[in-house]
Amino acid sequence: MPRRALFLDRDGIINIDHGYVHRREDFVFVEGIFDLAAAAARRDLALVVVTNQSGIGRGLYTEAEFQALMRWVAGVFAAHGTPLARIEHCPDHPDRATERRKPGPGMLRDAAAALGLDLPGSIIIGDQISDMEAGRRAGLRTRLLVSDHPAAPPATLVLPSVRAAAAWLAVPEAPAP
Repeated sequence: MPRRALFLDRDGIINIDHGYVHRREDFVFVEGIFDLAAAAARRDLALVVVTNQSGIGRGLYTEAEFQALMRWVAGVFAAHGTPLARIEHCPDHPDRATERRKPGPGMLRDAAAALGLDLPGSIIIGDQISDMEAGRRAGLRTRLLVSDHPAAPPATLVLPSVRAAAAWLAVPEAPAP
């Protein structure tokens, strides 16, 4: 049976979104992210990062700088006993609408193909409507939006924080929204 995943948006879920974060000294982990990762591990969910990185396409930082930062981030997750199974990113400028750039489902589908994941049984957590749309278009039934957005898409569970998402995920077989 294919493994399920917890797809994590990066900016706003893993780290505080200061805008185009690409250096370790600017990277601040969101409160509760490692609790969320531990809850996912207890439910045998692979941790997969799916992140738009238009700063690369805009020329604000390089692919190499992004990769170096994410190697460090992956090391921090591993040190917490919650290794990342995969990191998918889209470096495209927002003017280039590709299937990989969220709200397109490409990054989720590519990760599923590489890891043999069950997309309908997987979960995505993000802080933007585009994250929820990517999950919907990839066929994920469970979509967690960390936001105070008044117009959440249907079938989306809206939570106030990553810590609240960790508490929700920690409940054995938490119901889908």
